Amino acid sequence: MTSPANELMTAIQTRLTADAALVALIGPGGLSDRRVNRLDLPVVVVGSVETRDFSTATEAGAEIIFTLEAWSGEGRRAAEAIAEALCSLLDNTDLALSGRHLVSLRHRRTVSRREPKTTFFVAEASFRAVVE
Repeated sequence: MTSPANELMTAIQTRLTADAALVALIGPGGLSDRRVNRLDLPVVVVGSVETRDFSTATEAGAEIIFTLEAWSGEGRRAAEAIAEALCSLLDNTDLALSGRHLVSLRHRRTVSRREPKTTFFVAEASFRAVVE
């Protein structure tokens, strides 16, 4: 059995790439698990992923805190629009996991900034998931 974080990220990728409105914003190759030194923006990149034990006396569980980074060369507003689309697609949604059950998936916060080295804008949307 794979890790709960990997199962969750796979389900999230499936959900995001199936949404025509998001694909229209970022393009068909606009979702990645790492930021590549390239200029084909916008792009959504999986940022930090932290998994913690969240087991009870009767059930194995995991709490997963993760960030999706929306990068744009068009400005803060464009990066925030992508992050808003991510939140709409993922906040309080039900995703099918292989061999596990998603108890909850909630948006925690979004922070946007201009990245000084690149002058691109990034909006970081942070989420919390609980998986059994």
